[in-house]
Amino acid sequence: MVCVPSGSPRTDQLTSLRIPNSSPKMSLEWLVAWSWSLDSLRDCIATGIQSVRDCDTTAAVTVACLLVLFVWYCYHVGREQPRPYVSVNALMQGPEATGLQNGFVYCQSPECVRCSRSEGLNQKLYHNLQEYAKRYSWSGMGRIHKGIREQGRYLSSRPSIQKPEVFFLPDLPTSPYFTRDAQKHDVELLERNFQTILCEFEALYKAFPNCSLPQGWKMNSTPSGEWVTFYLVNQGVCVPRNCRKCPRTYRLLGSLRTCIGNNVFGNACISVLSPGTVITEHYGPTNIRIRCHLGLKTPSGCELVVGGEPQCWAEGRCLLFDDSFLHAAFHEGSAEDGPRVVFMVDLWHPNVAAAERQALDFIFAPGR
Repeated sequence: MVCVPSGSPRTDQLTSLRIPNSSPKMSLEWLVAWSWSLDSLRDCIATGIQSVRDCDTTAAVTVACLLVLFVWYCYHVGREQPRPYVSVNALMQGPEATGLQNGFVYCQSPECVRCSRSEGLNQKLYHNLQEYAKRYSWSGMGRIHKGIREQGRYLSSRPSIQKPEVFFLPDLPTSPYFTRDAQKHDVELLERNFQTILCEFEALYKAFPNCSLPQGWKMNSTPSGEWVTFYLVNQGVCVPRNCRKCPRTYRLLGSLRTCIGNNVFGNACISVLSPGTVITEHYGPTNIRIRCHLGLKTPSGCELVVGGEPQCWAEGRCLLFDDSFLHAAFHEGSAEDGPRVVFMVDLWHPNVAAAERQALDFIFAPGR
């Protein structure tokens, strides 16, 4: 073992500058380094002052103004109290969402984005847009800002053929139906997996003879017949129990490039119409989406009418339409024909830009 004798404490002026338990030599080295740092700082300040003196007066004033503005902005942002995000579903609750409107019986559920309303919705949507812009950017938000600011006028002055009930994005091309090329990749992917989706539906449908409405299925209001749906994604929220029953179909949704899955306007479900069913004319909640129907079982006597234009489904083929137009569906076949079955999924309107999609996902996020 090597013993190192400890030095006696110093009583000169360097005592206060010493690092605890350090030697006198280390204290001197630290003092020299500290003195060198002060000299460097002094030289830096002197150089900066000289640079300002040599600088053009106009440039110096400009820099000073920018600095003042920056300090003011930091102060303003720092003192502003954070505002809570607003739940879109909660915004739309209102006593007027009752009874028969547009020939369609509303479900009156507080969780339904279409069937409930709020007088202060536009103001609160603008509030959410401001929160988004503060976190990200105002860039590319022109149409959304314009739409929220003038939403009341848009919805009240729209022609009766197209009148979305929750949110209208202005300056989007309008058409009751869209060609397959509007979302070609997703259409082709869905059609290639037609048999996969059909097989999972048939496995589900076997449970119907055992009870009136099997678990996971939802009954919808119609004046005649029966319309039931099996949701994998309901208003932007995954339904885990249902997804476990259709695992391959659910995985397929993750491969779609334009599927709306992060806001309340996005749905994916199996829709079944029994013979004799009429879905009365009604409007969808928004024009930012295209509704895609992949025909699984399409007997004769079935028809979809959008904006006054009739179309028929075909098995293994996708039909794209804008459900913000007034639309209705019919199954006028017989019991021997069996039900009409489609796989329904909501896709982004092709003219909604990527930045707008991100903002709309934020503004209309489920549960926010």
